[in-house]
Amino acid sequence: MFIINILMSIIPILLAIAHLTLTERKILRYMQLGKGPNIVGPYGLLQPTADAVKLFIKERLLPAASSISILIIAPILATPNRTTSYPRL
Repeated sequence: MFIINILMSIIPILLAIAHLTLTERKILRYMQLGKGPNIVGPYGLLQPTADAVKLFIKERLLPAASSISILIIAPILATPNRTTSYPRL
């Protein structure tokens, strides 16, 4: 029962993110007068998957004079500030 409750909470969020991704891409395409294919897969359902794959296979760029520890710690320190700055719903 616990797993079903978790799935009932997560699935609508994932569907909303997929819908917002498609809407954002369509709006950006209209703004830029995009030519070419506008959907991936049937009804654009594979677009979030294609975006996720692209995100994970991107090469990480590390400037020569940068510190790897700061590169890792900075997002960890910035995340609480981002998440607590939004008003509660």
